Amino acid sequence: MKQLSLIASLCAISALASAECPSYLDQDLRKLHSQDSVNLCDSFGGKPMLIVNTASHCGFTPQFKGLEELHNEYAARGLVVLGFSSNDFNQEASDEASAAKVCFVNNGVSFTMLAPTHVRGDNSNPVFRALGEATSPPSWNFNKYLVDKDGRAVAHFGSRVTPQSEELRAAIEELL
Repeated sequence: MKQLSLIASLCAISALASAECPSYLDQDLRKLHSQDSVNLCDSFGGKPMLIVNTASHCGFTPQFKGLEELHNEYAARGLVVLGFSSNDFNQEASDEASAAKVCFVNNGVSFTMLAPTHVRGDNSNPVFRALGEATSPPSWNFNKYLVDKDGRAVAHFGSRVTPQSEELRAAIEELL
């Protein structure tokens, strides 16, 4: 009986957390080169996030290594790094296997990478539509959006702001 009560309590807590998560994050999104999906609210709700639109054949692609460093440095303090693969700027690999190789093999990415999606324009996914409305839409690959634990976009950084930049790191520190 105690076990059933514990399960009911955990379900209630999960439902409450989902109710507080903004609808734009309550999305089931497929992971890069995988059949597995992740619901952003269920997996990352209540945590600050750094959300980035990425491409595997861009001059800014070396930023994957810096994003991985941020992930390794700040994950223990609650920061979630999320990469959204996109070909909106015509610089993504032609297939997901190649994009996955660039991310996971060439750059050692261990943070969550999502399957290719639109990040700007009328077809943009709900996450980037909301981030673009709250700040500004990505003008190129590797735009970075800081989102607080309540799901509010608090800062937007363009492609030229690297993961190692003092500007981005200071904003992350302030958020945490």
